[in-house]
Amino acid sequence: MISDTHIGRSYPPTAPYVVSAAKVAEFAAALGDADNPAYAGSDAIAPPTFAVVLSSAAWGAMFDDPELELSLSRTVHTDQRFAWRRPLRVGDQITATLTIEKFRARGSSAFITIVVGLCDAAGERVCDATSTLLHTWPTEVA
Repeated sequence: MISDTHIGRSYPPTAPYVVSAAKVAEFAAALGDADNPAYAGSDAIAPPTFAVVLSSAAWGAMFDDPELELSLSRTVHTDQRFAWRRPLRVGDQITATLTIEKFRARGSSAFITIVVGLCDAAGERVCDATSTLLHTWPTEVA
């Protein structure tokens, strides 16, 4: 079961995700911001919250780690923050690497803070996406 001993554990990076103009436009439309010129054209950037698409792809490695005994179905995403170094641009090839940053157990629940580092093809960090998750176990497990 996940514990303090897992703080600092990192998982391998995801396969590169190529930020496409179509996906940026689709995401901007979902936000109701399809007319924003920043999200269109040859120099388009992605909306800041587009990082969720890339960072959540890295979550699978943590939830697939049998040692942690975590289940996505018993997890609530309680907080999200982004620390940007530059915007995501159309054409960027981004990998995401998840690290467990913090863990606090409270009875049959745990607060888990993870940081997903998003890096471009040159290995330069573009963004850190920090999430706090609330996970619960059945009472007979805790």
